[in-house]
Amino acid sequence: MADNASVQNAIEEQVNLPLSKAVEISFNSVKIRFGRSLITVSGIVLAIAFLMSIWVNTEIIDGLKAANDSKIDLILQQKGIDTDPDSAAAMQEKSKNNWLVVLSLLVCLVGITNAMLMSVTERFREIGTMKCMGALDGFIIKLFLLESSFMGTAGTILGVFVGLLLSVGLSSLTYGSVMFSHVPWASVAESGLHSTVIGATLSVMGGIVPAYRAAKMEPVDAMRLEV
Repeated sequence: MADNASVQNAIEEQVNLPLSKAVEISFNSVKIRFGRSLITVSGIVLAIAFLMSIWVNTEIIDGLKAANDSKIDLILQQKGIDTDPDSAAAMQEKSKNNWLVVLSLLVCLVGITNAMLMSVTERFREIGTMKCMGALDGFIIKLFLLESSFMGTAGTILGVFVGLLLSVGLSSLTYGSVMFSHVPWASVAESGLHSTVIGATLSVMGGIVPAYRAAKMEPVDAMRLEV
């Protein structure tokens, strides 16, 4: 009886690999498929940068409007910006920006999911080998969720900084140095935090379906499949 318990414990130690091992395998997979990973990360960077730039630009314009300075209002009007936030034109512009953000994030999500599905397809034999050696479904799921999280985190951080720099740079050229004294930096930082959370969430969501597909794969079928 004791021998059976020892064997069971040994098996559990083999199949329940630590999280550090999953992180190592996922990170190596991203490095091996660097070209494809770079394309996926670029899509995330563009989507998050677009989101961040719209939010930061909105915060900057709202800050300039709140200044109640006739000179600043004149500059805004010359740029075709309605100084009345409740006007029909302002509401329409806000609605258009919201739709553009939603569409860009959907494209980003689809891109992540597609990249991860292709990764699963390329790694049929690798997944089958790991499952034949005793890897549990939960470990396989962790591998792909970590992989998508790595790409999502890198793309999100870069996207936030790119969007912030572009918005601040273009706004300074448009409105002049007076802009910096009216920017609500606390709100800008909050927008950056929200963008980071959204990017991280999208990266995890994009990896869920591919991860479960890989986990439910039959080891025998994966091993004999010609790739």
